[in-house]
Amino acid sequence: MSRLEILKTYKIYIGGAFPRTESGRYYKLLNKKNEVIANVCLSSRKDVRNATVAARSAFNGWSTRAPFNRGQILYRMAEMMEGRKSQFIDELMLQGSSKQQAEREVQLSIDRCVYYSGWCDKYTALFSSVNPVASQHFNFSVPEATGVVSIIASEDTSLLGLVSAILPVIAGGNTCVVLASESKPLCAITFAEVIATSDMPGGVVNIVTGNSNELHSHFSTHMDVNAVIYCRENKSEQKAIAENASLNVKRSFFWQYDWTKDEAQNPYLIVDLQEIKTTWHPIEHIDISGAKY
Repeated sequence: MSRLEILKTYKIYIGGAFPRTESGRYYKLLNKKNEVIANVCLSSRKDVRNATVAARSAFNGWSTRAPFNRGQILYRMAEMMEGRKSQFIDELMLQGSSKQQAEREVQLSIDRCVYYSGWCDKYTALFSSVNPVASQHFNFSVPEATGVVSIIASEDTSLLGLVSAILPVIAGGNTCVVLASESKPLCAITFAEVIATSDMPGGVVNIVTGNSNELHSHFSTHMDVNAVIYCRENKSEQKAIAENASLNVKRSFFWQYDWTKDEAQNPYLIVDLQEIKTTWHPIEHIDISGAKY
C-alpha cells in the first residue's frame, strides 16, 4: 500500500523553544518541480515581539559570560553541525543546490563557527586601548556588547549567509532576533536545532521565518532593539530600515558580501556591534615618607 509522506513543519525558534507562529499561518515551500517539500511558519509582528523579549532577557547573562566560554559554545555548535552535515546537505539540495555547492556551503558554515569561536576571547585585547591623558589618571577604552540585534538574513543563501551574520553578533556578547530566507528557510531551522543542543542559553539566538516585506518594519522599529543588520538588496526596505532606525538611534548596517569569500569573516564585524566604554582611574602616588596623594 502507498502511504502519504509526512512533511516536516519547520517551526520558529524563540527563547530556546520551538513554538508555532502566533498567527497560525504557514506557507508551503516548493522545489523547482513545484512539489511541496515542507510547511514553513509565516511569522507575525507578535512573534517578532516575543523573540525580542526573549533576546533582551538573555542579554545580561550572555554578555557577562566569560569570553572563553562563549568561544567553547560556538565551537560546540561547529561540532554539532559536523555531525549533521548530511542533513544540511540534503536540505540545501532540496532547495536547489547541487551536491557540490551544498557540501561547500556546509563546510564553509562549520569553518565560520570555528573562526568566530577563536575570536571570542581575543577581539577585546585587539580593539581596547590605554589612552594618553594630561591629568594624573589611567584611561582605558574597551568594547562592550551593544544589546539586542535584529538581523534580516540573506535571501539567497539558506545556511552560510545566516550563520555569517549571526556569529559576529553573538561572539561579541550580543543577543539577536533573525529573519531567515523566505525562499530557502530549511537550514535556518535545522541550525536552530543545532543551537538548542549546543549549550547555548535560550534566547541568545531567536529565528523566525516569513516575509521580509511584512516584517522588516517590525525588526527596525522595535524600541528594545539596539541595532539592525540587513543583508538583502531591496532598496526600498533599506531606506525604510535606515529611517526607522533613527527613531531610537539604532545602529543600522547593510552587509552586502559574497559570503563564500574570506572578506565575509573578520573581527571588524564583531566590533560593528560593540559600544566603546571608557574608564578613568586616578593614579595614586606614594612619596618617600609613605604619604599617599
